Amino acid sequence: MAQMIASTQVKRVLKTRHLSMIALGGSIGTGLFVASGSAIATAGPGGAIVAYIAIGLMVFFLMTSLGEMATYSPVSGSFSEYASRFVDPALGFALGWNYWLNWAITLAVDVLTTAIVMHFWLPNLPGWGISVGFLALIFVINFVSAKSFAETEYWLSLVKVVTVIVFLGVGVLTIVGIMGSDSSVGLKNYTTGAAPFVGGLPATLSVFVVAGFSFQGTELIGITAGESETPETSIPKAIKQVFWRILLFYILSIAIIAAIIPYTSPNLLGSSVNDVATSPFTLVFSRIGMAGAASIMNAVILTSVLSSANSGMYASTRMLWAMAGSGFAPRLFQKTNRRGVPIAALLLTTLVGGMTFLTSIMSPSVYQLLVAASGLTGFLAWLGIAISHLRFRRAFIKQGHSLDKLTYHAKWFPVGPILAMVMSLIVIVGQDIGSLSNFAWRRLLISYMSIPLFIGLFVYYKVKNKTKLIPLDQIDLTDHRDRCS
Repeated sequence: MAQMIASTQVKRVLKTRHLSMIALGGSIGTGLFVASGSAIATAGPGGAIVAYIAIGLMVFFLMTSLGEMATYSPVSGSFSEYASRFVDPALGFALGWNYWLNWAITLAVDVLTTAIVMHFWLPNLPGWGISVGFLALIFVINFVSAKSFAETEYWLSLVKVVTVIVFLGVGVLTIVGIMGSDSSVGLKNYTTGAAPFVGGLPATLSVFVVAGFSFQGTELIGITAGESETPETSIPKAIKQVFWRILLFYILSIAIIAAIIPYTSPNLLGSSVNDVATSPFTLVFSRIGMAGAASIMNAVILTSVLSSANSGMYASTRMLWAMAGSGFAPRLFQKTNRRGVPIAALLLTTLVGGMTFLTSIMSPSVYQLLVAASGLTGFLAWLGIAISHLRFRRAFIKQGHSLDKLTYHAKWFPVGPILAMVMSLIVIVGQDIGSLSNFAWRRLLISYMSIPLFIGLFVYYKVKNKTKLIPLDQIDLTDHRDRCS
């Protein structure tokens, strides 16, 4: 037992290439390969592109805000720790537990999705067996070491990146008529019907939510900062690379899909992992006659799901470990083995993920409620990052520090974090605007369940511990990186 919980330190083993690919891979997944089709069908090519550009810019500002704090004080479970130190411990408590629950449930959703994807090739295998097998695989990868997680994530993400690059090349050649047909497709689909903007501003705003979910996972770079070998140089470099790659991949991919496939195509609106043939990527590859396009994209989608599950296991485990160090969780979860893996936190996360998966089989209604409870958690985390950064920078100046001491400076402060806060609120409110306008209370409760859960956690800790907003001159600006080795 002493070997299993020998220390309370995680190991700084992650390299710059790991951080870049983890953040990039965390945001390129089924949101791009599948959901992008529904975004184009809903708001047209113009509306979809505008929505993804807007959310992409918001994510960039959030990343720079997180980067400024993470290079100054790189810790695992970063935004929970920063909210606790720079705003109010109650906010850090609520953000941490909400984020942990989100990824633990997302882990269950992902392992359930692996069965759906695998049934494309093996329809007769029991779905529960496939899911349990992949859950065990993800557990072993994270059990071995942080480097094992990072290497696995690197190669899974690389598959997605290569797929997008190939898609971009094929798409451009199809548009100009070199591949797929005798005549060029051109940009005629941008003016088909009501295009380029379909449904006006309401439709474009609704796609903000789709785009926001597509970019979920970029904040993982803050979680990995505590285990980076050189956070002062690797984090800024990773942020710069990830922003341009994400914006380039997403915007160009959507632009190509919209050019080749008209927004009126019923296949776009029906895109889902249940039918890989409706993936816009599959449709484009099939158009040029690529043999086995559906099978190839199904494999890519499988890597995306596994990548998400792998990241979810890591993020939730490190968040629980960090909360234990802050007193937000039992001290047991702060213990690590000799390889720096928080074993107790890993076991609990796996257990909760496994139990959530079982509810999908035994009680689908309970499972749906659990998934709904985690739906907006990523956006709440983004909101918390923006608020924490505003407080951090104000406290930094208030306490007489020079900005020259900061290794990395967030762009456009304070415009960046303020814009990120406003857009995060827009996405949160717009999660299910239909139920708000029609007062569909049951649907409203399910769609926005994350909010009362977050408020409940916040109020519970605040009342129990009588916490208050920390005055700027009393904010702790010391470097806490000594918790890692």
